[in-house]
Amino acid sequence: MIQLDLTEGNIKKLFLKYLLPSISATLVTSIYILVDTIIIGKGIGEQAVAALNIILPLFNLFFGIGLLFGVGGSVLFSVSKGEGNVEKGNHYFSYSLFSMIATVLVTMGICFFAYEPLIRFLGSSEATEPYIQTYAPYIIFGAPVFACSAFFQAFVRNDADPNRSMVAVISGGVMNIIMDLLLVFGFHMGMAGAAIASVIGVTLTCLILVSHFFSPKNTLKLSLHGKPLSILYKIIITGFPSFLIEIAGGIVILCFNVQLLKYSSVNGITAYSIISNTAIIVTSLSNGVSQAAQPILATNYGAGKFKRVAKTFRFTIITAGIISSLFFVISCFIPDLFIYIYINPTEEVLSLARTALRIYGIGFLLSAVNTIICNYFQATLEQYYSLLVCLLRSLILTLLFIYTLPVFLGINGIWMTVPIVEILTLLIACLLLKKCHAKRTD
Repeated sequence: MIQLDLTEGNIKKLFLKYLLPSISATLVTSIYILVDTIIIGKGIGEQAVAALNIILPLFNLFFGIGLLFGVGGSVLFSVSKGEGNVEKGNHYFSYSLFSMIATVLVTMGICFFAYEPLIRFLGSSEATEPYIQTYAPYIIFGAPVFACSAFFQAFVRNDADPNRSMVAVISGGVMNIIMDLLLVFGFHMGMAGAAIASVIGVTLTCLILVSHFFSPKNTLKLSLHGKPLSILYKIIITGFPSFLIEIAGGIVILCFNVQLLKYSSVNGITAYSIISNTAIIVTSLSNGVSQAAQPILATNYGAGKFKRVAKTFRFTIITAGIISSLFFVISCFIPDLFIYIYINPTEEVLSLARTALRIYGIGFLLSAVNTIICNYFQATLEQYYSLLVCLLRSLILTLLFIYTLPVFLGINGIWMTVPIVEILTLLIACLLLKKCHAKRTD
């Protein structure tokens, strides 16, 4: 068995070794939502796509729970390994696992108990409710596997088995596509078929990830020793930025939907569904790049090798910049490429979506860099910096501008929200990076 030496090996080779598996792993959310959107848009219709966009916050919630405990625990696991304390790392794994299971089961119960108020809160309307009613229950039922997928991806990757994460996600994605085509087009099961396909796909992903525990590479063991409250506190503090990014995405989608119904119509939500699905891909790719670096950053930080930390960070920024630039160019100059992937638009939706993508696309250029900086702070245990950047970008500034800009600029103010937020966030994040670098060179 070849072990990856994260503290001595060539950083570029290590980063590239993790890059494709990590990007494939983080694309899990995109694959399920993207495939569902395309199948639903082409096979059912525009209003069904709008209904899917209303349900997206539930995906964010369930994946967010997995990320909270998965990323939080796996970062501390890697830092502990860098310090040479494998037993301590397994304490983090064990408490993360049981806390994640308990949290997702409670959340699932609440969703079923308060189902009707929940879908009304998410923005269900007379036009979209029939589609939501046949889609949402299956997604809530699948909550445990959605959370477990995000959780095990983080730990399997940080336990030096990134290729398994890649195989798991690709296999689940292919299964999802096959089942979508079979259930929606073959058996004409509509929204229910799309939801069931997603649950089946992510279940396969989880099964492949769990097989890591039977492989010779596995160093993860159950060990419920130590001080539970102290360990759980560290896990939550470390993982909270990842949870916040995911859950805030759902909150932002909810607020956009509400504002678009106010300043436009269901067509506005349909146009936004194209943007939100594209944004999910950008975010997933950005997270994949940052998570490729995460084990290298965390392990070297734990070993006190700060020059290797800085060099790894540079690779992530360059890579993220290349990816985000591609989406920026497509959104601004050939937006129809994204639009026709998802739906066969009416003229009104086409006009709305073109304008929206050209304005919103500026945000794609900067969002990847901000994601990288946030995850860099997280991997180097600068949790409060990471939390500050996430709060500003994902909630505070976004909610401020989404409710003020449209008052003066109408619907274009909604599309301008994200670009303005990303610019302001980047300026603040750069100041924090400078402060962090000065602290380590003193």
